[in-house]
Amino acid sequence: MSEHAGYAGIVYWRRSLWNGARCVPVVLSLLPGELRAQDRDGKVVFQGDPRQVDGRLTRLGTLLVTVDGKRYALVGRGGDLSPAPSAGQQAAVSAVRPPPAVTDGGAVDLLLNGGAAARMRAWHTWLGGAGARLR
Repeated sequence: MSEHAGYAGIVYWRRSLWNGARCVPVVLSLLPGELRAQDRDGKVVFQGDPRQVDGRLTRLGTLLVTVDGKRYALVGRGGDLSPAPSAGQQAAVSAVRPPPAVTDGGAVDLLLNGGAAARMRAWHTWLGGAGARLR
């Protein structure tokens, strides 16, 4: 990633595997030297240098990141019970250059999952470019 590049997008933090209402939108920002997630109220969920972040992508498209010793499960799409992104989150994303369009998703991901797995694969790639320790 270029030192002058930065991306921001809305992804969902899966706080519970079983409770869809606990899969909440966060603004995920990858800026030079910083990876940050903010919740609907603008509160920082996690923040750190991408070079200090561990991550891996599951087969189903969940991006697992570990920041300061705590693991977060991020997915590209919320569930039926998930809250919608707030106006503040949408404004925060529009203030930063959006990530490049993701077009490498398969037909099944696109039809059944709205391309969510492909979006998380793209974030995995961008994190790797920013120096994250990925598996």
